[in-house]
Amino acid sequence: MLESPLGWVLLFLVGTVTGTLSGLLGIGGGLLMVPILTLFGLPLVQATATSLIGVLLSALSGSVQNLRTRDLNWHVSLLLALFGIFTAQIGAWLGDRLPDAWLALSFAGLLLLTIYLMDLRRKLQKREVLTAPPATVENKPNVGEEEQGLGKSSPPARYLPPIAGIGLLAGVLSGLFGVGGGVVMVPLQTLFLNETIKSAVRTSLGAIVPIAISGLAQHAWNGNVLWIPGLCLGLGGIFGAQAGTRLLPKLSDRSVNQLFRLFLIGLAIYMVIRGLRGLQN
Repeated sequence: MLESPLGWVLLFLVGTVTGTLSGLLGIGGGLLMVPILTLFGLPLVQATATSLIGVLLSALSGSVQNLRTRDLNWHVSLLLALFGIFTAQIGAWLGDRLPDAWLALSFAGLLLLTIYLMDLRRKLQKREVLTAPPATVENKPNVGEEEQGLGKSSPPARYLPPIAGIGLLAGVLSGLFGVGGGVVMVPLQTLFLNETIKSAVRTSLGAIVPIAISGLAQHAWNGNVLWIPGLCLGLGGIFGAQAGTRLLPKLSDRSVNQLFRLFLIGLAIYMVIRGLRGLQN
C-alpha cells in the first residue's frame, strides 16, 4: 500500500500531522512517525530508517533558516555532529540486528523518557524567565545576539567533554530509533553547556542534519529505507511544521502539553503491546 499513489498521499497527510505537532511542541517528528509507520505494517527497523528522511528534511529546512538569520552557532552544531555521526552508525547497526520486539519495547521507553524531558524543558524555561535580568539600556542585548547561549564563536575547552557526551548519545538515538535526538540534546545542552533553550534548539537542529545523514546512509546500506514513502513523509512534515508554528500562539500551552502527553502515553502503550506480542511469538 505504501508504494502506491494512495499510500503516498496518506503518508503526506501523516507527515503533515506529525509536523504540525512537532511545530507546536518543538520536538522531532520521528518520535511520532515511527509508531505510525508500523501501523501500516512496516517492520520497526524499516519504519525507523524511513522516518530519518523526514527528520533530515525538517532539520535541514530549519537550519537553513537559522543560518540565513545568523542565529545558528555552527561551531557547537559541528562539534555535536562530529561525535554523533559515528554513534549514528552504531545505532543503525544495532537497530538492524535487534529483534523487532526488543526494539519496540525500547522505543516505548524512549517515548516515556520524552514526557520527562518535556517536563524538564518547561522547568528550565521557567528558570530562565525567573533568573533573567530586567531589560534596561545597560544590559539590553544587541540585535541578533539575544538567546545565543554560548555565543557565535567556538566554545571554551571546558565544554568539549559534555559536548562529546551529548553528541554521542544523540547519534545512538538517531540511528537506533530514527529520531533526531533533539528531545534529549536540548535539555542536556541547557544543563551542561549553559545554553538558553532557544540557542540549544538551534544548535541541536543544526547537528541533527549530519547525524541523520549518517544514520540514513547506514540504513540505506542495509536496505531498510523506503525512499518515496520517506520523501512523502518529509514533505508533509515540512508543511506541517510551518502550520504548527503558526498555530502555537493561538493555543493554550497547558492544554497542548496535556494532550500531547496523553498521545505519547498511548503510543508507548501500543509499542509495549507490540513488543510483548513479539516476545510471545
